[in-house]
Amino acid sequence: MLMRTDPFRELDRLTQQFFGTTGTTSRPAVMPMDAYRSGDSFVVHFDLPGVSPESIDLNVERNVLTVKAERGTDYDEKAEVQVAERPRGVFSRQLFLGDTLDADNIRASYDAGVLTVRIPVAEKAKPRKIAISGAEGHTEINA
Repeated sequence: MLMRTDPFRELDRLTQQFFGTTGTTSRPAVMPMDAYRSGDSFVVHFDLPGVSPESIDLNVERNVLTVKAERGTDYDEKAEVQVAERPRGVFSRQLFLGDTLDADNIRASYDAGVLTVRIPVAEKAKPRKIAISGAEGHTEINA
């Protein structure tokens, strides 16, 4: 699995924390994630606390997985806000999926503010045995 890298992502995150800026459609806020391989699939966890499941958009196009979500305010526009430190606005992240992953069978779930995406390894990428014929019969070895 290959992930899109953005050299300014960490700088954006620090700027957002320091100045309290929110994500916009043109410059989405940072969406922290963890990714690891577990058996025959890759598992990716995206932190989206306080985001409604209906606002999460997950799609795959040409082996690029895109996650977008939006978190609005919990209070009325007329409210007199004293402190607003929780990130809000638009969040987005893209991952490039390698050819060895099965993009047609991706599964996703959302629980306790964490979006979990499971991407299976394609059958063609899994190890398999190949029979070798010889003068004394057939022998199998791992390929």
